[in-house]
Amino acid sequence: MPRILVIGNSGSGKTTLASRISNLFDIPHIELDAIFHQANWSPLEDDAFRDRVQTETLQTDWVVCGNYSIVRNIIWERAETIIAIDLPRWKNMWRILRRTARRAIRREELWNNNRESLKDVLAVHDKKRSIIRWAWSMHQDRRDEINRALVDPQWANKQFLVVKNRAGADEVVEMFRTLGR
Repeated sequence: MPRILVIGNSGSGKTTLASRISNLFDIPHIELDAIFHQANWSPLEDDAFRDRVQTETLQTDWVVCGNYSIVRNIIWERAETIIAIDLPRWKNMWRILRRTARRAIRREELWNNNRESLKDVLAVHDKKRSIIRWAWSMHQDRRDEINRALVDPQWANKQFLVVKNRAGADEVVEMFRTLGR
């Protein structure tokens, strides 16, 4: 039974890929942002966040998307496959600009009635408010995290797949479709 983790920078396509895999296998899609971000963008308290993730990942099958270091060991120890999305910075920034503008203009609800606002989009001087600034500042950190994990003996028993573009994501989905469960 699949237990799959999808990691990568904000805007890289984690949620989209995880959703495709979830639909393919008809398994739960656990979106860490949806657990962490409570109403009014209030963060879930650390112990409660760990407890929720612990409970959600006790299921036999799942696909998780997200990069929260506070729950990394819980998820990574249980995952069988880790898919790392590692887009070039320019492509990642283009995707997050487009996605964030769409969400803000359309006032799309994300999690727990939260919405991105144009005010926050334009606050590029503040990485705590601007997802665009956050993605820019975290890009190299995420890439370094992926590269460290690939050679870390602690995770040698995991299947790692690195996705560099949309075609790579399509190939991963097709591989899972072909292999089945």
